Amino acid sequence: MTQTAQTAERRVGFDEITILWISEGMSCDGDTVSMTAAGQPSIEDVVAGLIPGLPKVNLHNKVLSPTLGGEEFLAPYRAAVRGDLSPYILVIEGSIPNEKINGDGYWTSFGNDPDTGEPVTLNWWIDALAPGAWAVVAIGTCATYGGIHAMAGNPTGCMGLADYLGWDFRSAGGLPIVNVPGCPVQPENFMETLTWLLYHAAGSAPPPPLDDKLRPQWLFGKTVHEGCDRGSYYEQGDFAGDYNSPKCQVKIGCWGPVVNCNVPKRGWMGGVGGCPNVGGVCIGCTMPGFPDKFMPFMDMPPGASMSTLFVKPYGAFVRRMRGITNRTVNKEPKWHHNRDVLTSGFSPRYRP
Repeated sequence: MTQTAQTAERRVGFDEITILWISEGMSCDGDTVSMTAAGQPSIEDVVAGLIPGLPKVNLHNKVLSPTLGGEEFLAPYRAAVRGDLSPYILVIEGSIPNEKINGDGYWTSFGNDPDTGEPVTLNWWIDALAPGAWAVVAIGTCATYGGIHAMAGNPTGCMGLADYLGWDFRSAGGLPIVNVPGCPVQPENFMETLTWLLYHAAGSAPPPPLDDKLRPQWLFGKTVHEGCDRGSYYEQGDFAGDYNSPKCQVKIGCWGPVVNCNVPKRGWMGGVGGCPNVGGVCIGCTMPGFPDKFMPFMDMPPGASMSTLFVKPYGAFVRRMRGITNRTVNKEPKWHHNRDVLTSGFSPRYRP
């Protein structure tokens, strides 16, 4: 891309933009499936132009695209490689394999070379499309940080998109990679982030604020514990002994106090669900260290035994004191009666 083209791409105020979505990373397509459950906003409303102020959006996703597949589906991707399609947002789903160690084959591909008929690797597409993209988005933990496919012992050398392109990568629009982790991604988290990017593309919003792991700050700035309905039980030193209990689950394997995720507060679909909300422990699936640093799942996290030991006497005292106060405030004041004498303590001496 020429310097003039790069400068042009950095502008905002687009009336129309294309989303080129590639889910041929090492993945299960779970993020695409999850995203279809979004309602704030839904992908249908964005594509149909029902959200005020957004540019017209042309979405190309192998599951959601109206085209049937083959070369018809690949046409806009090839046009973007040639420089004939702009502006566009590149969305990558799935972890990125290391094709330098693929031996005589390849790890994953997207379409075939029209001249040779040979499969074209995902890495080739990323190399060709990312520099010209107005924005680059990694959806799901596999694409953001490698996820399951990048765990210890894997033969593919998988990694996240920022590991592949470089953490200092900047798109043609001057934006860093936008990481929206989750296994799979929480649907509203992704659509809210995409909508912010689209408003920025329209010139009506600043770039979305990201943390040092390139996650949207407003979504991943708090821990699971801070938004969990069970958090108050931790403060009171009241812990679950099994998965049938409504109490804090730290002792049965929950990593919530140290994991950046908003699912307990936001829910999963329509505000309903979310791991601790339905009896599941947090296993840290939004984190760069997932899964290796959170295994074995269901075991008490490191440090949890010490923290729960320290909080237990304090929590027991607080729980007892609050119980006393609770019983006190659960009684009506004694002057609530139907007798012929006023006992509320009212004094008439200030009346004129």
